[in-house]
Amino acid sequence: MTYNVKVLDDSAPGTDRPLAGRANFLLSQLGFHVAQTFAARLAPLGIAPNHFGLLMHLQRCEGDTQQQLADALGIHRKVMVGLLDDLEQRDLVERRRHPSDRRAHAIHLTEAARQLLPRARRVADQHEDEILTPLDASERARLVAVLQRLAVHSGYPAGVHPGLHQPAARSRHPDGSSGTA
Repeated sequence: MTYNVKVLDDSAPGTDRPLAGRANFLLSQLGFHVAQTFAARLAPLGIAPNHFGLLMHLQRCEGDTQQQLADALGIHRKVMVGLLDDLEQRDLVERRRHPSDRRAHAIHLTEAARQLLPRARRVADQHEDEILTPLDASERARLVAVLQRLAVHSGYPAGVHPGLHQPAARSRHPDGSSGTA
């Protein structure tokens, strides 16, 4: 889809700027589009963006307890339990007794998750490349740096999407079922 957009330079605060000249509107517009298209691209894999984020984190911190994961991602433990329950039903994670704390469970990726993650990362990489097609490598690097600064200023931990704070999305399993009982 191609749009003809006139670049507006009327950015002085207090002026009657159109929405297309407001950074907050543009970030919201693009964020909505990116979130919707990313979810649609992950759906055939049977996962949602919040699943992808948690699986990516687990790959780096496999064996952490549910509480350690919740703390690291800054989400409530009840939300973490729901996400892990959903991933466990999809045979993507398993809970094992923690080796040093019998009251806790260590979370591990399953073989199915290890096979799924490279495919999901390719989806994410292709999606990002398509979104950033109009930008050259230097512009992409600058954009990422500016967005990282804004994320830090907003108080978000690095690499943690605020969507992880929500209960698990009910995306469809690869077998076509909804994942609900």
